[in-house]
Amino acid sequence: MLFPIALISMGVMGWIASFGLTLERLRVAENPELSTSCDISPLISCKSVMLSEQAALLGFPNPLIGIAAFFAPILVGMAILAGATFAPWFWRLFLVGHVFAMGFVIWLFTQSVYDIGALCIYCMVSWAATIPLFWMLLGKTMQDGHLGPNIKLGRFIYSWAWVLALLSVMVMVVLILIQFWDYWITLV
Repeated sequence: MLFPIALISMGVMGWIASFGLTLERLRVAENPELSTSCDISPLISCKSVMLSEQAALLGFPNPLIGIAAFFAPILVGMAILAGATFAPWFWRLFLVGHVFAMGFVIWLFTQSVYDIGALCIYCMVSWAATIPLFWMLLGKTMQDGHLGPNIKLGRFIYSWAWVLALLSVMVMVVLILIQFWDYWITLV
């Protein structure tokens, strides 16, 4: 029961963040002088991120990808709650989507921190949804035997998905602290 609820919760969280960022992007498109609701400081600035080249990787705003993609875990979670079961190929394909999502999060993180030099709150919320989804889905797919005989490793990953997600986020936080150390010490 926890798995489908987590899929739905993380999907909703990521979808809301993507939708919020899309609305902010539309507001800035209408009036480029406008500041966004999450322009808090030079470091926390959604506008700086959304106006960057990286914010439209495929030629359109990245949050549109999130609006579409975060709907998938919501639907799958709802279907599982309704009693649906899925074939092994479906779980492998669903995991491939989340592997791409995790890779996209890592790329967006590195671009925000090391190239753009600003962080977007909406983006970080969508990252916080994607990371546990990835670890949970990887563990679940492995423990159910859909990725070969790695069932014990899958059980471990699935059981500790929240710890792996927390460790992943902690690595990101440490990298942010290191990269923006000069900014942080001005706040003290």
